[in-house]
Amino acid sequence: MVVVALLALAAPVTPDAATAQQATELRIATVAPGAPPWRGVSRGWDQELRQRTNGQLGLRLYPGGSQGQEPDYIDKIGAGQLDGAAVTSTGLGQIVRPVLVLSAPGIFTEYDQLDRVRRRLARRFEQQFHNNGYELLGWGDVGKGRLFSTHRIERPADLRSRRPWVPRTDAVFSEFLSVVGANPRRLGIPEVYPALQTRMVDTVPASALAAVSLQWYTRLRYYSSDASGVLIGATILKKEKVDALPADQQAALRETAARAHRLLTRAIRREDDRALRTIQRRLEAVDGSAHQAEWEQAFEQTRNRLAGRVYPRALLDAVIRAAE
Repeated sequence: MVVVALLALAAPVTPDAATAQQATELRIATVAPGAPPWRGVSRGWDQELRQRTNGQLGLRLYPGGSQGQEPDYIDKIGAGQLDGAAVTSTGLGQIVRPVLVLSAPGIFTEYDQLDRVRRRLARRFEQQFHNNGYELLGWGDVGKGRLFSTHRIERPADLRSRRPWVPRTDAVFSEFLSVVGANPRRLGIPEVYPALQTRMVDTVPASALAAVSLQWYTRLRYYSSDASGVLIGATILKKEKVDALPADQQAALRETAARAHRLLTRAIRREDDRALRTIQRRLEAVDGSAHQAEWEQAFEQTRNRLAGRVYPRALLDAVIRAAE
């Protein structure tokens, strides 16, 4: 990663000062808030990494969107202003477009399916990130995807009369809306809450954790009782920065990152379950099972339309086989 070196002094330095001069901090941004569980796990990761490397390697984390939004992170990494980012499918898809296959609707309803797919296809995805100049330090997720709305959404056609939000660079949910004949409102994450207040947007795809953390649920009335997928995430670093580290620091970075992402994944899944209980007390559940065939047809049509354009058909088939 980019070395944060102290300015060299003209006078001779002590051994401790010389050691400090070699210290490296990896600058990593995320839209995740600086609150539990992200804060605790990220601080623990930083402390363990510094301990393993005798203070020679650490993390400088920028939470809560303080460095902009995920597309901004990718630009800043390219410009050398950041070394990496913890991003959702929005950021991952900017680097490796085919990774969006993990967001294709209707494939995953349970975490173990997603875990199994990522284990079996790990090397394929890691190589694609390497080919594009990045190292994938660890996978994560952001909870189970649901629809939240001011109106009941029981069947796909109900979205036609609604004003659904999609992230500005989204490809997958936008395609689903196109399949069902709905029109998306493209906004950045910070713009969603004000848009809910003004009714510019009245429907959002999100996890319970995101809906509660960002306070979106306070402007909504209904949520889908069944999840249609798992919202993915991962931490990425510029590969040339990792490669520039000494071998022992690279090993420490990868090992502590693996541990941190295991802890974070478990914590986020617990927090999503807890947030769902909050949602259940405040919002009304909508059961779309009576129209399950319509949802599955729209999901399949969306996946097929994205195949060959966003991800290869063979990759989609491999993901579906692994999920099953």
